[in-house]
Amino acid sequence: MHFVLQGAFDPALVAIGAALVIGLAGIPGLFIRQPGPGQILSAVVTVLSATAGVPAVLQLLFSKTSTTYMLQWGLPFGLCELVIDPLSAFFLIPVFLVTAAGSIFAIGYWPAAEHSTNERGLTFFYGLLASSMAILLMARNGVFFIMVWEVMALSSYFLLVTEHEKAEVRRAGIVYLIATHFGTAALLVYFSLLAAQTGSFQLPVAGSLSAISPSATIVALAAIIGFGAKAGIMPLHVWLPSAHANAPSHVSAVMSGVMLKMGLYGIFRTLTYFHDPPLLWGGILTLCGITSALLGIAFAVAQRDLKRLLACSSIENIGIITTCLGVALLGVSSHNNTLIYLGMAGALLHVLNHSFFKTLLFLGSGAVIHAAGTREMNLMGGLGKSMPRVALLFLVGAVAICGIPPLNGFISEFILYLGLFLQLKADSLIYLVFLAPVLALVGGLAVIAFTKLYGSVFLGTPRCPDAVTHHEAGMTMQMPMIFFAVLCLFIGIAPQLALHLVSPAIAVCYPLLQLTELPAEYGVILGKISLSGVLLLSAVVIVSLFWRWRLGRAPVTSATTWGCGYQRGTARMQYGASSFSELAVSVFTGIIRQRIDRPVVNGLFPGTARCSDHPSETILERIIEPLFTMIGISFAFLRRLQHGLVHVYMMYIFATLFILMLWAN
Repeated sequence: MHFVLQGAFDPALVAIGAALVIGLAGIPGLFIRQPGPGQILSAVVTVLSATAGVPAVLQLLFSKTSTTYMLQWGLPFGLCELVIDPLSAFFLIPVFLVTAAGSIFAIGYWPAAEHSTNERGLTFFYGLLASSMAILLMARNGVFFIMVWEVMALSSYFLLVTEHEKAEVRRAGIVYLIATHFGTAALLVYFSLLAAQTGSFQLPVAGSLSAISPSATIVALAAIIGFGAKAGIMPLHVWLPSAHANAPSHVSAVMSGVMLKMGLYGIFRTLTYFHDPPLLWGGILTLCGITSALLGIAFAVAQRDLKRLLACSSIENIGIITTCLGVALLGVSSHNNTLIYLGMAGALLHVLNHSFFKTLLFLGSGAVIHAAGTREMNLMGGLGKSMPRVALLFLVGAVAICGIPPLNGFISEFILYLGLFLQLKADSLIYLVFLAPVLALVGGLAVIAFTKLYGSVFLGTPRCPDAVTHHEAGMTMQMPMIFFAVLCLFIGIAPQLALHLVSPAIAVCYPLLQLTELPAEYGVILGKISLSGVLLLSAVVIVSLFWRWRLGRAPVTSATTWGCGYQRGTARMQYGASSFSELAVSVFTGIIRQRIDRPVVNGLFPGTARCSDHPSETILERIIEPLFTMIGISFAFLRRLQHGLVHVYMMYIFATLFILMLWAN
């Protein structure tokens, strides 16, 4: 295999080289016996490659052109092209940034000296996952795309089951493997139908296909199922909570911040093939998106596990992106350029924003778990005193994910709100404005979820006796968090620059869309938001400094906190994660099926008792698992055919061949 350059040298070669080098970064560590140097070498190589790759993809993004390289592979599936256009370049940005940050974080979070049995494999598959995602964004041949997709799926599986000695991790790995190959099966149908329609395994260019053909709807449905299973769109999300919770935290950051976006990229790319999509397509995407957003954050509110809460909130954010994309597709069907632009801008910007603040939060959760030794929020508390810098950085991520100004999460959601409310002046699709109150409900539940998370983890009194051993995260863990906190703040106070970042990618998706007046018009609005954000941030800084000054001058005294009438107050008397969200969870009782254990208290002097609430995976535990059980029972008779007698197996083969010969004649 070798690459053939189509045209003059350009930054695409740097991006391709950076992706390949990251994939090879973990190989030296497999042969270095001493634990440590291999991990550090891999991190250095990954950071240097990303440092070269990010400027290259930014240059490709703003050049608004496509660069093509030909892979001479000798397989009978047509030309295999690697193409980097502005849409691919846009999605490559979080691939390089998140991967580099995670490799640095791993040095302090998963040190080789303490994890000598699995660090080598973890480092190797980490680089392979990042490389496969980068190459996937460049693939323009359906067969090659599936090959790279499988490398991504298997490498992420091996990363997920790093601690395979735990039964919970093995179960999460099996669920993920089944779910991802269910999606791959749908993609095989998708690429086969595309090849039958176009006569080639080459991926079509934007606007080249018609949605009127009978197979077009099946192609779109297969894409939503296949790519949606990877993105975590409900009800295809069943693998996501357990996978993100049980993977190492820097792996969870890559899976949530980047890998989910590969599914979204596939949907983005697919929908641009058709120049006349029906309203039904946009309606289905919008409905799936708003359902995922609402139910995802509802499940997040109910969680007691720190990383499961973050995982469920990823479903919510993927739902918001899908809603934006559905709104944009409705704009295409109704020839509404404003709706197309605002929907696509909101979707792409939220792709970037979610990559930043969710990576920050997952890395922060890793620092917390590294210090506390547990993911159970009901056992935490008071970590803000022993981990003040991590607490501050985590607060930035929590505020950003709740969509509160002046951070980046507010900007992309504001663009979606703007598109919805502008429909009040439109002649069609006025009903889209009813999505706004649902999105407001999603935002309110997000505030509840992350207030619960932050309060139960960082505030209050420590609930576990070994809290005195908690320590601040090291600099290798803090630096990536600081980096993403700065990015969240930068986009929040300079949203007009972020809008310029997404415009070239929108132009690739919809070349006929006029991108001269719309970015300038809404850039002015975002400029005013930028000024408001700067003023708000300045006010927060001034008030904080004034408060610290007053606190430093005030006399320091200590006293016992009022115990509400109890003579001996304990840490267990404070609100826990479960009790804080109990009222909100009760609203969704019909959807969030909880396993509730309530003790019966009898007598004047009752003994020790425990009560607990365990949120269940409703779709997985009440629909999919019973379905698999029924299928297993239904096909149990086939086990009788497998009895270990070779001569009987030969009879099976002979009978099968005889039947095939009769059928052929």
